Amino acid sequence: MVRRITRDEVKRKIDGGKVTVVEALPASYYEQAHLPGALNLPHDEVDKLAPELIPDKAAEVIVYCANSPCQNSGIAARRLDELGYTNVYEYDEGKDDWIGAGLPTESGAGA
Repeated sequence: MVRRITRDEVKRKIDGGKVTVVEALPASYYEQAHLPGALNLPHDEVDKLAPELIPDKAAEVIVYCANSPCQNSGIAARRLDELGYTNVYEYDEGKDDWIGAGLPTESGAGA
């Protein structure tokens, strides 16, 4: 079951370093700006990329996209759940909320 997570909880988990954060937007958006340490897992490539990017199905995974109207994070999070990932969170407010709060982002292709 996918659970919702707030910005403060996302920040706490990122700062703690024991979470996998994935952006469910296409690479061009990811490369412009993404949450610290986030991996790029476009919503339409979950089946192909998830086994390599997130080999541990029990890992804590936070999925986000641009903002609440954007459906990509929900699609990707539900698909991860269907694939057997047991600890999936959706940060529904997404990157716009994170940036709007003045929190840091990274840019470039990343990992």
